[in-house]
Amino acid sequence: SRPPDLQPIERLLDANLDRAREGLRVLEDWARFGLDRPDLVARSKDLRQRLGLLHRDAYKRARHSATDSAAGLTHPAQSARTSPDQIVAANAARVQEALRVLEEFGRGIDPPLAEEAARCRYRLYDLEVDLLRAHRDGDGRRAQLGRCSLYLIVGAGSRDVVAGALEAGVRIVQYRSKAADPLDDRQRLLEARELRRLCHSHGALFLVNDRVDLALAVEADGVHLGQGDLPLPVARRLLGPDRLIGISTHALEKLHQAVDDGCDYVGVGPVNATPTKPGREPVGLAYVAAAAAACPVPFFAIGGIDLANLGAVVAAGARRVAVVRAITAAPDPQAASADLLEALARVDG
Repeated sequence: SRPPDLQPIERLLDANLDRAREGLRVLEDWARFGLDRPDLVARSKDLRQRLGLLHRDAYKRARHSATDSAAGLTHPAQSARTSPDQIVAANAARVQEALRVLEEFGRGIDPPLAEEAARCRYRLYDLEVDLLRAHRDGDGRRAQLGRCSLYLIVGAGSRDVVAGALEAGVRIVQYRSKAADPLDDRQRLLEARELRRLCHSHGALFLVNDRVDLALAVEADGVHLGQGDLPLPVARRLLGPDRLIGISTHALEKLHQAVDDGCDYVGVGPVNATPTKPGREPVGLAYVAAAAAACPVPFFAIGGIDLANLGAVVAAGARRVAVVRAITAAPDPQAASADLLEALARVDG
């Protein structure tokens, strides 16, 4: 039998090997199912298997959860983790802490384990950065864009509306503050920065309308441009390859031009007359149908769309819609968001 004085150390090593391997599995599954990044999957799996090879049977036999006074303890911070970035960061920290314990306590009885834990810890630092960056690089943003069905556009003073929509499951938000809004650029900066933080805390994309400078200043995920705004190639040169650029279109020729210029998505509309675009003649459902047949990038139908007319828009071929008043003017923005998301989910279901 093992010397009694080794048993506490063996239990400690067993617990931290379990903790490190479990945390690495969380990172591995996010890389696999959330990011679709085989390279990051392979790196996570390699670290997990390296530790698995050193998880001795003696450590497992020393395990006795029934006498562990801290078993089952939780912390309120655990339930506050809702976004992928928060989960990745928390589990990477969990693994790093476990590896440090393995280094410190493994030196005396298992030097190979201590040395491997040190190597894994340094590799994990880079892996964590790459996992978080992948969620915010061009591929990550475009993959997330493709999964979005409901796009919320808000103006000034919309924090509570955005918070409710995010709680309901909206995962892309655009901040559109026009010259008529009673804000100066410093106020717009502060408001956009707060909305970006709120969106990212929920794992949602945050875009700015028109203003490339504001998008860069708040580290937004991209911009949405109208036909009279900065040309897309110029915006791309300023924003770089990793941020999203959407373009408003009201005719098929404009859609094709936007795609040729390298947009990531297009807005198709206005489908109906809307006070958001006063004086703009609605394009109707015919353009939605044409876009559905011809558009090779994601498109969002926009313009006076709400729960009452959503069915007709979907029947014309749209699978994604952008809305303003359907959520911002609703008595309960969170419930309105949930209803729209549910209706769109039934289309794909």
